[in-house]
Amino acid sequence: MSYSKKLLLSGAVIAILGSSSLSADMLKAVGPGEGFVDIVAWPGYIERGETDKAFDWVTDFEAKTNCKVRIKTAGTSDEMVALMNEGGFDLVTASGDASLRLISGKRVQPINTDLITSWSTVDDRLKNARWHTVDSVHYGVPYQWGANVLAYNTDVFKAKPDSWSVVFEPMNLPDGKPNAGRVQAFDGPIYIADAALYLMSKNPELGIKDPYELNTDQYNAALELLRGQRKIVSRYWHDAFIQIDDFKNEGVVASSSWPFQVNLLKADNLPIDSVIPKEGATGWADTTMMHAEAPHPNCAYMWLEHSINPKLQGDLAAWFGSVPSVPSACEGNELLGKDGCKTNGIEDFDRVHFWRTPVSKCETQESCVPYYKWVSDYIAVLGGR
Repeated sequence: MSYSKKLLLSGAVIAILGSSSLSADMLKAVGPGEGFVDIVAWPGYIERGETDKAFDWVTDFEAKTNCKVRIKTAGTSDEMVALMNEGGFDLVTASGDASLRLISGKRVQPINTDLITSWSTVDDRLKNARWHTVDSVHYGVPYQWGANVLAYNTDVFKAKPDSWSVVFEPMNLPDGKPNAGRVQAFDGPIYIADAALYLMSKNPELGIKDPYELNTDQYNAALELLRGQRKIVSRYWHDAFIQIDDFKNEGVVASSSWPFQVNLLKADNLPIDSVIPKEGATGWADTTMMHAEAPHPNCAYMWLEHSINPKLQGDLAAWFGSVPSVPSACEGNELLGKDGCKTNGIEDFDRVHFWRTPVSKCETQESCVPYYKWVSDYIAVLGGR
């Protein structure tokens, strides 16, 4: 099945699940582990030292709990939602554009924070974030956060690019060559928000106040920008490792990206750096959420507690280029270093517009274009329509 069809099927399933009665009672106490915990995660989020032996926060967990960690990676939030709809998993490291869909679809269960011993150590800005907290009920444990950065080739850009225009508008880059065929965009409907964020600065007369809350005129302007971008984009990426190869071997010189790719490219001594441009950036504040019918709930709760220990949080931030959800992880972590959290953007929190599922009932205006339209229209953009 094509990725586009999977997205449409996922949207249909979500609509059906919106009226589902599926639910689960919160666990009242953590009992003996069931032997396994199955997690849907972003690439690079759960490491056991296979890529680099210095980065391993799975082995010690398995030894202490006898819960074997099994990982299924997903490249987009829509893939995560589809996998959780299929079931059979315990946890998912969901971004904000997936978490509210999972909550409204009753695919995840409330979390008993009394069973998370280290809950008090979580960043206060994240504890009650609206992408995992509904009616004062928590549906997950904050994991990591960060920005969708502009990655660029330093041989082409001798000075840091200061605007997202280099990937949205046809132009010659500083090396005198056109950007057409040398830039990328993200392969997910939530990328419409990146276009809206750019338009907030470029066309203030549109009156966009929130890139996830767009009326019809604002939304159509974002789509028009994306249709123009389609003519210069070489690939719509969602696989981090394919994007890494494209920067190495396929002539890509600028793209929205994650710090994860940037870090790996730098480690290979490639001339790559990243920046948050003057318009700001979209970003992700990821939450570990528990399936409504998790087959291994005790092991799942053990992992939820493990996921926010300072060592794991700091190591993961060093590996992925993200910011810990536990501020104390920024101190004394050998891999992250003294200034690691600053380098990864801990001071940029207010410049990041974190992913959220767009809904028709919005706060900044009377009504907004809902996510199911984003899905179908972005598929059309990718198809050149």
